[in-house]
Amino acid sequence: MKITTTLAVAVGLLGLAACKQSPTENKADQIEANADNTADNIEANADNMAENIQANAENKADAVRNAADNKADAVRNAADNTTTNKQ
Repeated sequence: MKITTTLAVAVGLLGLAACKQSPTENKADQIEANADNTADNIEANADNMAENIQANAENKADAVRNAADNKADAVRNAADNTTTNKQ
């Protein structure tokens, strides 16, 4: 019980100490916080863009492979049909 009370008092004192910052220090802290948030957003946007670029590249590569497979199948089928018709 004494430990809990001591911790509660310590947390309360820390909160009061934070409130006693000068207006200049509060403004400086806010500038830093805003800059950190902006930087985090820039990084998140870059990550999203990179993921989208990767997904688009994979989709285009799959489309090229599928088109080649379809053409190859068409050539094979045409050859099979020609061989079958001659018999």
